[in-house]
Amino acid sequence: MLIDNHNRKINYLRLAVTDRCNLRCNYCMPAEGADFAKNDKLFTIDELSRLSEILVAQGIDKIRITGGEPFVRKDLMVLLRKLAKLDGLNDISVTTNATVIGPYIDELKELGILNINVSMDAINRETFERITRRDQYDTVHDNILRLITEGFNVRINFIALEGQNTEDIIPMLELTRHFDVSVRFLEEMPFNGGSKTFEKIAWDYKRILAFVREAYPDYYKLDSPETSTSVNYKIPGFKGSFGVIPSFSRTFCGSCNRLRISATGDVITCLYAKPSMNLREILRSENAEKNVKEQILKAVGNRSKTGFEAQQKYKGVFSNSMTSIGG
Repeated sequence: MLIDNHNRKINYLRLAVTDRCNLRCNYCMPAEGADFAKNDKLFTIDELSRLSEILVAQGIDKIRITGGEPFVRKDLMVLLRKLAKLDGLNDISVTTNATVIGPYIDELKELGILNINVSMDAINRETFERITRRDQYDTVHDNILRLITEGFNVRINFIALEGQNTEDIIPMLELTRHFDVSVRFLEEMPFNGGSKTFEKIAWDYKRILAFVREAYPDYYKLDSPETSTSVNYKIPGFKGSFGVIPSFSRTFCGSCNRLRISATGDVITCLYAKPSMNLREILRSENAEKNVKEQILKAVGNRSKTGFEAQQKYKGVFSNSMTSIGG
């Protein structure tokens, strides 16, 4: 079992399989894209599988596969097949932009990988294309509906962006009237490759909730797991639910149970902190299992208590882009 220096149990790994993405969302990276890692700097599928086995042996029982966009990696399903057979791993989930997931939906269902988070920041086509800088609206929309209708547990992540998409908050929420889906509204975070800087945000979770209340004043709060990053709500008569994730306000740090490993091997104990160390060469050297376990224990034993504490300690971390640190 992994217990951090603030007595928090760490059982959830966000594992990035690539830093590449086929969209160019303007809150994530500059229009020209990011400086993506060369293949030899990325873990192989066998290495990702081995790393997962080591961490599950240390007490990780939930793994979320992230990117970049994980499905741009052509051998991703090889990894997911391996993870599906891994004893002690109780939950495998995937975060995707839903542009290229279509051909893999049937096998995901067969493997029992049913928890899918989809990043979609607009329900309006023009707004979607302006934010993503790509013409993929129909594909994303159709794949989301297919996932929902085929029984997947779909959560749509919508980042509230001042002057860009807030007029889509209520229309996106309307999806929960007709479908058993969760729409989560996230605060914008400053990890955009240095393309934008800010000290505060216009749309924090309080403003989002107040905005929703103007349209649906009778929504009510749902019970959420202690370690949940989202505070969840339901509108009477609606099939689905909605939530807010205070990713910039950081109200959930006290119960954080997460560890991130980037596609290049960086161990990240908090989004607002710099990487603790890199596991890539350690995993490729002798005594890999022993040394990886030692480094994980070291990272977990030296975590900042909150994202604010990490931000104070690690200035300059905002020059990262979300695609480089695991979405």
